[in-house]
Amino acid sequence: MQKIKNNKTGLLCCLLAFTLLSSCQAMRADERKGNVEKVAGQPLYSNFKYTGNDKFYSDNPIVPGKFYSTILQGCYPDPSITRKGDDYYLVASSFVMFPGVPIFHSNDMVNWKQIGHVLNRKSQLQVGTAGISEGVYAPDIMYNPNNDTFYMITTQFASGIGNMVVKTKDPKANNWSDPIKLQFEGIDPALFFDDNGKAYLVHNDAPDKGKELYTGHRVIKIWEYDVDLDQVVLGTSKIIVDGGVDLSKQPIWIEAPHIYKKNGTYYLMCAEGGTGGNHSEVIFSSKHPMGPYIPAKNNPILSQRHLAGDRPNKVDWAGHADLIQTGNGEWYGVFLAVRPNEKNRVNTGRETFVLPVDWSGEWPVFEGGMEPLKALVRTPKQIESSKDKSRFFPNGNFTYSDKLNGKSLDERWIALRGPREKFLVKESNGLAIKPFDVHINEKKPISALFYRQQHISFVAEVEMEYTPSSEKDFAGITCFQSEKFNYVFGVTKSNNEYYIQLERSENGVTKVLAQQKLNGSGKMKLRVSAEGDAYTFSYALDGSSYQNLGGTVSGDILSTDVAGGFTGAMIGLYATSSNDININ
Repeated sequence: MQKIKNNKTGLLCCLLAFTLLSSCQAMRADERKGNVEKVAGQPLYSNFKYTGNDKFYSDNPIVPGKFYSTILQGCYPDPSITRKGDDYYLVASSFVMFPGVPIFHSNDMVNWKQIGHVLNRKSQLQVGTAGISEGVYAPDIMYNPNNDTFYMITTQFASGIGNMVVKTKDPKANNWSDPIKLQFEGIDPALFFDDNGKAYLVHNDAPDKGKELYTGHRVIKIWEYDVDLDQVVLGTSKIIVDGGVDLSKQPIWIEAPHIYKKNGTYYLMCAEGGTGGNHSEVIFSSKHPMGPYIPAKNNPILSQRHLAGDRPNKVDWAGHADLIQTGNGEWYGVFLAVRPNEKNRVNTGRETFVLPVDWSGEWPVFEGGMEPLKALVRTPKQIESSKDKSRFFPNGNFTYSDKLNGKSLDERWIALRGPREKFLVKESNGLAIKPFDVHINEKKPISALFYRQQHISFVAEVEMEYTPSSEKDFAGITCFQSEKFNYVFGVTKSNNEYYIQLERSENGVTKVLAQQKLNGSGKMKLRVSAEGDAYTFSYALDGSSYQNLGGTVSGDILSTDVAGGFTGAMIGLYATSSNDININ
């Protein structure tokens, strides 16, 4: 009997323990599902919506046989492209964005899909204390048919890495190797794999010591490249371009070199003039990959610098190009350019454009590359632009909606200087941000999730549920150009009362433009709208209509040519436990 009694007691204890455990697990599950917004200082975001409406596209709707020349809108500069069979791969610069080097795939050169990022691990990308325009510059992607391997080579201005290469057999697998540090100075490296199995590396560098003739004087160097060791062959370096096309005219910033081979001749294409208003693309040829290289008489082959500044729907700064031959023998070129607003400011940053290339003669010629660039260009033969953009990266005027409750995060969302996973909590009803004790103006990883501004005129809105616990807590949205130039719009707390405020940081100095006391905390909508240079920030409490805060403000500080650097503006979901602005 005692044995039976003990068994019953044990069974009751087990049942009680199981009930308590199940109850705790259920509570935790409830927290994961929907109660995270009740955690003070931790905002929950949901239902993000971005709508772009630019005259550049509304004046030029898609017609049969055409597609938009801006294949990647927003800050996707310094494009490079390669092909294996019917698979095209395209990469762009990412600076301190994390993950880094976005990579896109297409089967037709027209319809593109982002398949991930080349640098998606901390072992590959070490930019934790770098400024916004440092980090990863000018990636070059190249397929080597001799060993069936893809290479991405770039310069990482952080953590002493410098010039580096990573590689993979399959770009779709998102399994690029850790960086291999390369033993040379300079920037903008690119690889060339000859059909005889030999390999070469070209890059921008400073002239030899004591031979710099003027500010901006640079050279292009070439090395033999050992594919087995993944290193340049020491002692093989040679200057193949000194200054640019014509040294007597003191050309500046010869850079972004690429080598191509056609009909037994080697062609070297480079950017010249700097990445601003004097940007251009120039071409040279040689009978040997190591040179000497002779410039074409019709240089430049791509530029907008000579055109009238008041042309309608202006595209400018064209250059930094790469060429690709399609499977049916046609040539196309990708390059960066900008679409300034009505005040000639560049808020969308340097975008990726494409043009057909006529290479029926000795030299490649960008079709329309010396004329005012147009919104629409011809598609490759037998290819059409997809009307169903849901499966592809959208361009033109479009609306992007994200409930922020998916199992995986859309690749368009990026962080700065560190992994998104360090501060994001995925919930069934949204995305929570665990705030870092780091302010948005610091050169550190910040708890903010960013979406690139892709239009001159746009509306972006998001729902937020948030209860700050102290005046150090702040959450909302940001329009961000850099750690020194940005707008921040959101909610904080002071003396047990809640406030919404708009801040402007210009060259590192932050000012509160407007603030409004709120009747409690909780659910609200936040919205930013832009019509060219005119930005407005608005909020709507649960169930009410939008109210503007701060009137209309200038987007000047979000412009590349005002803030400096190389990035475009981004819209961010931002939270911090290091708010340093006190309520007046």
